[in-house]
Formats: sequence, structure tokens, C-alpha cells
Amino acid sequence: MNTNQVITFGCRLNTYESEAIKDLSHQAGLSGAILINTCAVTAEAERQARQTIRKLRRENPDAKIIVTGCGAQMNPKQYADMPEVTSVIGNQEKMQLETYQKLVNPDQHARVLVNDIMSVRETASHLVSGFEGKARAFVQVQNGCDHRCTFCTIPFGRGNSRSVPLGEIVDQVRLLVESGYQEIVFTGVDITAYGGDLPGTPTLGQAIRRLLALVPDLKRLRLSSLDPVEIDEDLWRLIGEEPRLMPHLHLSLQAGDDLILKRMKRRHLRQDAIGFCKRARDLRPDVAFGADLIAGFPTETDEMFENSLRIVDECDLSFLHVFPYSPRPGTPASRMPQVPKSLIKLRAAMLRQKGDDALQKLFDHWVGKTAVVLVESVDQKQGSMIGKTDHFIPVRIKSSDAFEQVCLDVKLTHGDKKNMEGIQINTL
Repeated sequence: MNTNQVITFGCRLNTYESEAIKDLSHQAGLSGAILINTCAVTAEAERQARQTIRKLRRENPDAKIIVTGCGAQMNPKQYADMPEVTSVIGNQEKMQLETYQKLVNPDQHARVLVNDIMSVRETASHLVSGFEGKARAFVQVQNGCDHRCTFCTIPFGRGNSRSVPLGEIVDQVRLLVESGYQEIVFTGVDITAYGGDLPGTPTLGQAIRRLLALVPDLKRLRLSSLDPVEIDEDLWRLIGEEPRLMPHLHLSLQAGDDLILKRMKRRHLRQDAIGFCKRARDLRPDVAFGADLIAGFPTETDEMFENSLRIVDECDLSFLHVFPYSPRPGTPASRMPQVPKSLIKLRAAMLRQKGDDALQKLFDHWVGKTAVVLVESVDQKQGSMIGKTDHFIPVRIKSSDAFEQVCLDVKLTHGDKKNMEGIQINTL
């Protein structure tokens, strides 16, 4: 029995790695430990991690508290200086069995095990057989980033871009499909950079095409965040022709104003994003889009912000991840003229309201239509099942049955705020 607890902050890549942490720590014989897999994308994410660590120590005075993730990688001293923390391990170390073997006897190793992430040249992969409490499984295909956006510290937590060889991806997906997972999500820091460091430089689209051929039992494949100017022709063909590739694409957009995008050192302009959405919709008319957007980036004027609001309509974005700008120490953006915090908060609220309106518009479009829903959980008290459609629409299905991790045909009846309601037609 695994007596270790893993607390996860941040991205889908961290979710995948947390499952590996559970397996590796148990395999090494570590017990009674609480491992916190931190995020460092914003100052708020790090604040929440520190707050959680203090709370966990109060509730578990005798536990080993081990901190890892991007926060630990970039600020190991910050966590090592906390009296609540037993050990700090880096992003590479957290994926290595020998790290946890050392942690079994913490008196025999350094309290901080964090190497130079920029020296790492390969991904530390680990076969994960399942994801506790989740109906979809995450598969790491890439890690790190070669780009240096002016607001971002993630390359210093994750290192340079490196790809997982296709054979390892296929083995992982096969294992998960055999374990009963019907949907796989490809995750990484910059997945459209996939293959640039591998022999023959395969593209993401080529890798997906080969994977789908080699694992015919995989029913649904979903992609995490995409860069709109790095889509290869194989991936475009898959978007248009492959029904197993889900019609929900999430863009790493960040802003809708060209000058702000240049100051962010992004690789695209607003017209690139608009063109991406148009081409994808021409190939697959029912596709739904999501995007990350930052509110209140340094130097952002009211007019520039209006361009970000307008691009929601111009790209027909339905799912917004809105981040109030948070200056990260050492980044070029932190030295630019800052927008007042009160204005950042206001603009973030306006973007979120725009996102709520856009999501309701998508719900309205689907009222009366039938969709395939992957059931993720069962709410026994409400007598309902909860899941998501191919287009990532959250749906609550009234039912006396207790299905989990199955796909159902569902007639969508109405939508309100955060999810739609539906009626089960039959089990697929």
C-alpha cells in the first residue's frame, strides 16, 4: 500500500509527473511522505504552495514534507529555508528512482537535490499505468522550451526543449489504453516543438499519425496548448481528417495586440492566430477553441487591451484561461513600465466575463444536439454523472446508473454558466 501523498499544483505535465512520483516513491520504499509538486508560472502559484506546505505541517507534524516541481527547481533556497520542509528536489530528480531511495534515509544525503536543469538533454520518462480519480490520462511527449518570452520563467524550471521518442510514447499509450483509458491527452511545455531534437526531426503531426496507426484501440486523442505558428502540415491534415483527434484546440495566445505580443517576444501576431482559427474551422467546421490570455501586461494601454477583448470574437474563442499579469523576478517584463494592480484586476475580470459570455454562446449552439460524453465522475447525491464532450464541453447527465470512464451518447438540453445538462440516449 502506498502511504505517500502527492499534492499537485499547475499544469497537466505536473499531473502526469505526479503519477510518476507516486510510483517511484512507493517503489523506492519511501513511506509516510507528503510530496508537493509546485508550479512557478505566477507569484500566486508559489504563494499557494507555501501556504499549503505550512498547513500540511500543522496537520502532519511527523511527516516527511518533500517539495519539488518548478518552484523548487527555480527557488530551492526559498523552500529549503522553510522549517516545515524536509527535503527539496528538482524537476529532473523527481523523475529518478534513486532520488527516492536516498530520501528513505534523509540523514544520509543533502537536504537539497537540485541540479542545473539547462544541462539536461533527455526527458526522464516513466510508464504510468493510471491516473487516480481521472477518466482521461496525460502522456508527456515533450518537456522544456527553447523560447524566451519576456514574462516567463518556465524554461529555467524545465530546461531546454527535448522530446520523448515515439516508441516510448506508443508504449505508454498502449499501457493506458489496456488499463481502460479511452482518452489520452498529449502534454508538454511546448508540444508543437516536438521532434526538433530527435533523429530525423519528426514533427508533432507525424508522431500523432504514426501513434494512431500503431494503437488502433485508442478512441480519443486530445492536445494540450498549441503555438499557432508551429503547426506542421501533417497536423493540419489530421485536424481535417482524423475523427479520433478531438475537435478542441487550445492556443498559447497570451494577447491580442501586436505591440504587446512583440514586447512579450511571442512568435505570432494577432493575424496569425486569426488565420490559424480560420484554417482549422475551414478543415473542421465544428472545432472549438480555447486560449491563454494575460491581462495587464506591462505597457498595456486601454486600446491594446481592447484588441485582446476583440480577438475573443475574431477567433471565436470559447474557453479562456485568464491570468492577471504577475511580474516574475529576473524577467525582462518585470523591468518594463508596470500597469497598476487595480487595473490588472479590472481587466482580468473583464476578460473572464468575456470568456463566460463566449462559453454560454457555445452552450446555446449545442442545445438540442447530441454529443458523445466521456464520463469522468459520478455524483451519487445528485443522481448524475459528469463528463466532457469531444469539444471539451462540461456536461451533467441525470441518471440512476453509475458509469465511470465510459462514453455515452447524450442529448444536450440546456447550458448555464459552467456546464450543460444532458439526457443519456445509450451507452456506446
